[in-house]
Amino acid sequence: VFMVDKFLDDAHIAGIKSVTVIHGKGTGALRQAIWNYLKKDNRIKSYRAGQYGEGDYGVTVIDIKRRIKR
Repeated sequence: VFMVDKFLDDAHIAGIKSVTVIHGKGTGALRQAIWNYLKKDNRIKSYRAGQYGEGDYGVTVIDIKRRIKR
């Protein structure tokens, strides 16, 4: 989850609106851990499993909130 946090931080700072995290299907434990983390992250607008052609349940598509400029 540390690497996902850094990835999201870099994307948020760069103003990227949407990213995809590849975690594989496996047992689903890694996806669940990432989703539990995303629930609590205030940078995240929404997240979902990939659709057919995006990677299905092997990826998570994350929409990032706009960065507030100061």
